[in-house]
Amino acid sequence: MKFQAFKNLCAALVLSSSAVVTMPALAHGAAPARHGGVVQTASDMSFELVPAADGAALYVVDHDDDYDVKQMGGKLTVLNGAEKSEAELKPVGGNKLEAKGVKLGKGAKVVAAVTEGRKTTTVRFTVK
Repeated sequence: MKFQAFKNLCAALVLSSSAVVTMPALAHGAAPARHGGVVQTASDMSFELVPAADGAALYVVDHDDDYDVKQMGGKLTVLNGAEKSEAELKPVGGNKLEAKGVKLGKGAKVVAAVTEGRKTTTVRFTVK
């Protein structure tokens, strides 16, 4: 009887110590804002939406490295209260896509549908 209790105690100690030793799983998470915008993560990439005087810029980062967007495009949809506007996202160099003719007001809801080849990634933002 004492031997069975000893085995149970050893098993409990091994299980509890293995839970302490294992490393927690860490998610990639969103990259910090580099351009003063709002950052969201989708498809293991970070997207930073930045208001501009004549529209908006969308910067793309993949694991802390700028992502070449020359093969990307898409559409930006902005909801400012009851007002809806849309603009085409076009690459302008480096990791930056631009959408002209939209206004990003405080509290606006924005959906970016970013395409690369046949793959479409949808990213949702709320402008602060």
